[in-house]
Amino acid sequence: MKTYAKMSATYAPTLKEDPVEAELASHKLLLRAGMIRRVAAGLYSYLPLAWRSIRKIEEVIREEMEAIGAQEMLVPMAVPGEMWQESGRWDVYGPELLRMRDRHERDLVLGPTHEETFTDLVKNELRSYKQLPVTLYQIQDKFRDEIRPRFGLMRGREFIMKDAYSFDADVEGMQRSYEEQKAAYARICERCGLKALPVKADSGQIGGDTSVEYMALADAGEAALVWCECGFAADVEAAKANIRVVEGPGEACERVETPCEGSIAALAEFMGVEEAACRKSFAIIAEDETPVLCLLPGDHELCEVKAEHAFGHYDVMSEEQMQEYGLVKGYMGPIGADERVRVVADVSLAKSKRWLVGANEAGWHIKGACPGVDFEVDEWLDLAEAKEGDGCPECGRALKAARGIEVSQVFQLGTKYSEAMGATFMDEDGKEKPFQMGCYGIGVSRTLQAVVEQSHDEHGIVWPVCVAPYEVEVVPLDVKGVVWEAAEAVANELVKLGVEVVLDDRKERAGVKFADADLMGFPYQVVLGRRGVKNGTAEVKDRKTGERSDVALGEVATWLAERIEAQRK
Repeated sequence: MKTYAKMSATYAPTLKEDPVEAELASHKLLLRAGMIRRVAAGLYSYLPLAWRSIRKIEEVIREEMEAIGAQEMLVPMAVPGEMWQESGRWDVYGPELLRMRDRHERDLVLGPTHEETFTDLVKNELRSYKQLPVTLYQIQDKFRDEIRPRFGLMRGREFIMKDAYSFDADVEGMQRSYEEQKAAYARICERCGLKALPVKADSGQIGGDTSVEYMALADAGEAALVWCECGFAADVEAAKANIRVVEGPGEACERVETPCEGSIAALAEFMGVEEAACRKSFAIIAEDETPVLCLLPGDHELCEVKAEHAFGHYDVMSEEQMQEYGLVKGYMGPIGADERVRVVADVSLAKSKRWLVGANEAGWHIKGACPGVDFEVDEWLDLAEAKEGDGCPECGRALKAARGIEVSQVFQLGTKYSEAMGATFMDEDGKEKPFQMGCYGIGVSRTLQAVVEQSHDEHGIVWPVCVAPYEVEVVPLDVKGVVWEAAEAVANELVKLGVEVVLDDRKERAGVKFADADLMGFPYQVVLGRRGVKNGTAEVKDRKTGERSDVALGEVATWLAERIEAQRK
C-alpha cells in the first residue's frame, strides 16, 4: 500500500553554502539539496531524492522505446579488449578508454559505449533478412576516464546512459530506424521538461556519416551552437556556414612594415581594415608528421574537430619547429615558408584574390597577395569554426549563437562496425551482407542535471512535475494537534489520488522548512498553519510561478491532483 514519505526519514542532507567544487548552478543545487555527493573526481553517489528522479527519466525512456518496438536488455560493463581491437577502436579511442587486465592477463575494456558488444552479440544470431529490423537497448552505467572531470554530472567519469543499437538490411531501413529514434528522443526531452534543440553534430569517436545531438539550451552549456530561424541548428564544430569574405588591402603583392603587436586585432587596427580582411595562420604538425600551414579569414578560429578530420591527431608547432620551416610567430604566411610546408586554406577563401598575410619576418606583412599567382594553396578545406553572423547554409540568413548541454545523440553508423567485425546476414538473393547499423545514446544522469540547469531560481531547484522526486510537499507549521491532523489527512488523500507526497514532519522553524522546500524544489507546497486550519483552508504554492492560492481543506487534494495529472505527460 502506497503512503506518503516523511522528511525526517528521508536521507537528504542539505547544505547552507555553495560547495567550493561546484561551478554550475545545477551542480551547486544538486549538492546543496542533498541529491548527490562526490566520491572522487568525476564520481558521484545518487542520494534517494535524485534516484527517484533518475528512475522517472528512465521510465520515460522505456515508454518511448517500447512505443517504437525497441527491446530492453543488458550486457556486461566489462568486455573483452579483443572486440575493440577487432573494430579498430582499441588504438584510436584515446586515453578516455579504461583498459585493464584480469588475472589471466587478458585485456578488458570498461565500456564507455557498446557498439562492439551488441555487434558481436547479433552476428551469430541474426542470420536472415527475415529477422530484421531489430533494435536493442540498455540503461547502464558507463565509464570514460575523463582527463578533467568537471561540472558534476555533466562531465563525469562514471555516468548512467541509455544506449540503443539498430540492425537493418539496407540503408533505407537504417534511415527509418534512425528517424524513429530521433523522433522518440525529441519526445523524451519534451516529457522530461527540457527545452532542447536538435543540432547537426560531428560523429566523433563513435563514427558514421550522420549525427544529430539534442542540446538542452543553457547559458552555462559547454557546447557552442549556431542556429537559424529557418530551423537549421548545428554544433559550431560541425556547422558548414557561409562565411562572409572580405578582400584585403592592396592591388598587387607588396611588403608593408607593420610595427604592431603580432595579433590580428592589432594588425587590422594598424592597417585600417576589419579583421575579416586579414588572413589568420595556424602552424601544425599533422599525424603523418607533415608540417601544415592553415589559412583562415582573420575573424574566425581553426575548428579543432574539422582539423582532426583533415590532419589526424595533430600538434601545434613549437617555436623551434616554426623556425625550422621558415615561419615566424605572429607574422606567419604562405610566402617565404619552407617548401616542405603544406599550405591549406579554408574553402571560404577560394575566390578571394587579395590577401593580407604575414611575411615570415618580424614586423612585416604582405598585402595584395594573390593565391595561384604569388603563392600556391595545396588544398582548400572546411577548417573554420562557424560563429554568430555567418550565413546559414540552408537559407543564407545570419546565424545566431547559443550554448547547450548535450543530453542525447543519434548516429547513422552504416556498416562501420558490422564490416569490421564480420557481422553479416543472408539477404533475399542468398548473399551475405553486413548489417546497416544505427546507435542512439541518452545521458540519463546528464539529463537530470540539465533539467536543474534549465529549471532553477535564486532559491533552489524548480522541478517539472514529470521528473520531480515528489510532486507535493505538505508543510505543517506545527507537528501536533489540529495542524498535524490536517496535514496527515491532506497527505493521505493526495496519496489515494495517486500523487507522490513528502510530509515535512520535522520539528523545525517555519523558515527552515520553507527554505528547504524551495531548495529541493518540489512542484507544489501545501502549507498548513493554525489560522488556515481554523478557517478550513490550506495555502498552496506553485514552486515554478510562486503563485499562492487559498484552497478549502476538503478540496485541496482533488484541486492539486487535477493540475498534476495534466503536467505528467
